[in-house]
Amino acid sequence: MAVAHTESKRAVIAAIVGNAAIAVIKFVAAVMTGSSAMLSEGIHSLVDTGNGALLFLGIKRSSRPPSVTHPFGYGKELYFWSLIVAISIFGIGGGMSIYEGILHIQHPSPLKDPTINYIVLALAMVFESFSFTVAYRAFKTTKGDRKALSAIHHGKDPSLFTVLFEDSAALAGLVVAFVGIFLAHQLENPYIDGTASILIGSILCVVAVWLAWESKDLLVGESADPHLVDDVRRFAGDDPVVTGVGAVLTMHLGPEEVLLNLEAEFAPGTPAEEIHAAIHRIEEHITADHPEVNRIFIEVESLRALSADGARVVEDGGNVGGGEGGVPAAPGAFPPPIEPPR
Repeated sequence: MAVAHTESKRAVIAAIVGNAAIAVIKFVAAVMTGSSAMLSEGIHSLVDTGNGALLFLGIKRSSRPPSVTHPFGYGKELYFWSLIVAISIFGIGGGMSIYEGILHIQHPSPLKDPTINYIVLALAMVFESFSFTVAYRAFKTTKGDRKALSAIHHGKDPSLFTVLFEDSAALAGLVVAFVGIFLAHQLENPYIDGTASILIGSILCVVAVWLAWESKDLLVGESADPHLVDDVRRFAGDDPVVTGVGAVLTMHLGPEEVLLNLEAEFAPGTPAEEIHAAIHRIEEHITADHPEVNRIFIEVESLRALSADGARVVEDGGNVGGGEGGVPAAPGAFPPPIEPPR
């Protein structure tokens, strides 16, 4: 998972550098040729540069350690900033491009020599393709055997698929800009250039809505991958002293942080020492295969206060906290919290 985190940061940095260079070139070309589509593309690249900076900020702030006021850490900050990026793409990138296109249609002006536009679009295509390649390679490390759309929907690191979406939208926008400028110049019809600007803005708005929807799910609190949940249930159920497994509740606190609450049932009369050992075994199995599960709470169900030989056991409904910061759920719960696995 740490490798995936490093890859996502690399993809974001590549996107920032590439988009900043492209934005400058596009704006110069727009001023020289008077192209509305090229101006929209410049706005698009400038917005993407700022969005990359916001994503980088989210990555940095989400990696802060837990505090008294935020005992579960700051992992969800990345989800918040990803939502802000989606709003920025919709309002600034898409909105301004559509507005610029409408203005150009209302007040058309003939294009000057578009040669510079073609050169800039070709350079932008090279830069965007490089950024897209970096982002897609990082994305491949996390998507597993899933198809791309399914991996995006189930992905927990919005910085990766946000860059991927932005670069995809940028490549599509470049194609639209090229076609719009070419047709507007060949047909001597400036309305086509304005229409291309509106299409570019529309593409950005669609991408923004999709990103906002995916970020919303993560921000509200999305469960872990079903495969992880199945593994947890299997690890607990296979333990020799566990007689049943109840609810397995998970939530992502960040791309690499999962909170787990597990209900485990033991036979009445099971000594506390055996339960204590079983909980350690279950935790070790979980964290060995899924190190992202770093906060584990195990609730012990259906037990009696004393075993047949009088040994002390866990009370009914006791809660045993494992992972980091586990605490008993109620006074008198036993055994005490389990220390985090090392």
